[in-house]
Amino acid sequence: MNKKIEAYGVEAVERPQIKATRELDLSGDSGQQIIKSETKLALRTHRKTFEKLANM
Repeated sequence: MNKKIEAYGVEAVERPQIKATRELDLSGDSGQQIIKSETKLALRTHRKTFEKLANM
């Protein structure tokens, strides 16, 4: 990746990794709701990709 950026004359900079500050509890009803809503979002966002994978 850095070589690609440097080919355009831009100097690559090292970035620190961002650590997670919270834990997400997915157990219980609220956790199920989070999983369902995120799954629906992923299916809606990448609909064509999933259709192509299903037809392989």
